[in-house]
Amino acid sequence: MNHRVRPAMPTLSRRDALRIAAGSAALAVTGSRAQGASDVANAIAAFTGGRAPEAGSITLDLAAAVEDGNSVPLSVTVESPMRPDDHVSEILVVADANPWPRVASFQFSPTAGKAAFSTRIRLAADQNVIVLAKMNDGRIFTARQHVEVTIGACTN
Repeated sequence: MNHRVRPAMPTLSRRDALRIAAGSAALAVTGSRAQGASDVANAIAAFTGGRAPEAGSITLDLAAAVEDGNSVPLSVTVESPMRPDDHVSEILVVADANPWPRVASFQFSPTAGKAAFSTRIRLAADQNVIVLAKMNDGRIFTARQHVEVTIGACTN
């Protein structure tokens, strides 16, 4: 019988893991702030696959002005019968002035029954929040809301 001996995995202390995470986060902040608008365009282009989004079908419940950008309520509903032949497959939320513009994405199947969600997002400053919904047949719908933020989140 031939047994392979695996080398012992090095242990990583919690403190070392936090140091690595902090270094990675600092690098990510530096890189993403330099990208800015191109990150937004790239996120949208990757989601749409080059298709032009159409207005309509999305109901976006988001305040036009918020005092604190650390916890902004957002609700999205997409009109869809959610049948196997006609349903929302994915929703993307983008905030165009955040250091990391891709805020959230949600995937759906016809068994969801309804293409809707409610969550809270962070907003760094006054900006547009853009929601894109991808249908199973490739159509893309979009909605946007400009939000004025008194005290921004996502800053150093």
